[in-house]
Amino acid sequence: MRQTTRQISRFGTLKSLLQRFAFLSLIGLTFALILIGKADTVLVERARDAVTDAVTPVLRVMSEPAAVVSNFIENLRELAAIREQNATLREANTRLLQWQSAAQRLESENISLRGLTGLVPEPGASFVTARVVADTGGAFAQSILITAGQSSGVRKGQVVLAGEGLVGRVMQAGLYSARVLLITDINSRIPVQVGEAGNRAILAGDNSLRPRLMFLDNKTAAAPGDKVVTSGDAEAFPPGLPIGQVARVDEGVVELEPFVVRDKIQYVRVVDYGLTGILAEQAGTK
Repeated sequence: MRQTTRQISRFGTLKSLLQRFAFLSLIGLTFALILIGKADTVLVERARDAVTDAVTPVLRVMSEPAAVVSNFIENLRELAAIREQNATLREANTRLLQWQSAAQRLESENISLRGLTGLVPEPGASFVTARVVADTGGAFAQSILITAGQSSGVRKGQVVLAGEGLVGRVMQAGLYSARVLLITDINSRIPVQVGEAGNRAILAGDNSLRPRLMFLDNKTAAAPGDKVVTSGDAEAFPPGLPIGQVARVDEGVVELEPFVVRDKIQYVRVVDYGLTGILAEQAGTK
């Protein structure tokens, strides 16, 4: 029993000495590496590169299981997201099929009603996209110059639109360029409808940023926020083109805030609704 106790005591003493020796050895090794690094940097760099080359494959092998687990978790997340998207797309597809059925039914009814009324169909519209290269806006003129002319099918009188709404009308068309009279120009007069009631008026430019509504039957019929669209009267513009909304009503003066900001126009569409031919025919018969 005493012998066993002595062996355990010797083992504990030896373990304590080894720990102290290991600690002192690590301190000494650290100082040695510092001195070697100061004395021979090339050797240290080579040793570091050799250790890095030796450890990299091990780290790569050790990281592969973690990468596999990470990819697996990411795939599960993507699968869950795809399932949610599929559910959303199914709902959207169901709604679209309902709308398609309703549209087909309304189209059939529309064809039948047109046949009963003998309505002459409106001519199809074609358009040309052009870039704005100059803005001659000033105190006496409100027009822009675009990079499309007669060679592209642009003709005088055609309607010019931007993404937000009506820009104006072609006033001059050269071979490769055209000048567009803006709705804010003092020479611009456009038949319009105001608000949900569809009150008729004339939108008149005055070379300011806000053209005014003239010949409105009832001044109180217009209120700030009312939408203004073309009425199609006189076949100058097709009906329903968005222009802007009423910005101010003050003592009988009704000002409009156009949807299209002149300073931000970069590209426009010159649209041929077939109305210029009708206007030319009417002018020829007079």
